[in-house]
Amino acid sequence: MSQSASEKRPWLAALLAALATGLGHIYLQRWRRALGWLAILFGVTTLFVDPAALDALANGNAVDPLAVAPTLVVGGMSVLDAYFLAHAQNALDRLTPTEDGELSHCPHCGKELDSDIEFCHWCTTELGERDGTSPTRADDQ
Repeated sequence: MSQSASEKRPWLAALLAALATGLGHIYLQRWRRALGWLAILFGVTTLFVDPAALDALANGNAVDPLAVAPTLVVGGMSVLDAYFLAHAQNALDRLTPTEDGELSHCPHCGKELDSDIEFCHWCTTELGERDGTSPTRADDQ
C-alpha cells in the first residue's frame, strides 16, 4: 500500500503527542497549535496542580493520580486533537486536485485512483473530466 509524501499517519501523530504534548502537532507541521497545547498544559499545570505533587513526580516518588489529573486530561486532549487533525488533513489532501487539475483520490470512497481510467475502480464513481466536479456513481444512474 503506497502512501503519498504529504499524507500523515494519524496513529503516529497520536503516539508522538502521547510521548510529549505538542510533538504530534509538530509532526503534522502545525507549529502554532503545538505551542498552543504547550501553553495550555503549562497554564493548567500551574493553576490546578499542587507544586508538592509536581516535586514528588519529578523526584520519582509515588503521586496520587488525581493530584495530576488536570495535566493528564490536557495531555489526553492533545493526543485526540493530533489524531483527528491528521485524519482531517489527509481527507482534505485527498479531495484537493493536483497541479494538473486531476484528483489523486476518489471523492466518494477516498481510495487512490488509477490515472488511466475515468472512474473509480473501487466504488464505480464516474469522474468525467477528472477535475473534481460532480462525480456520479454508476449504480445511481
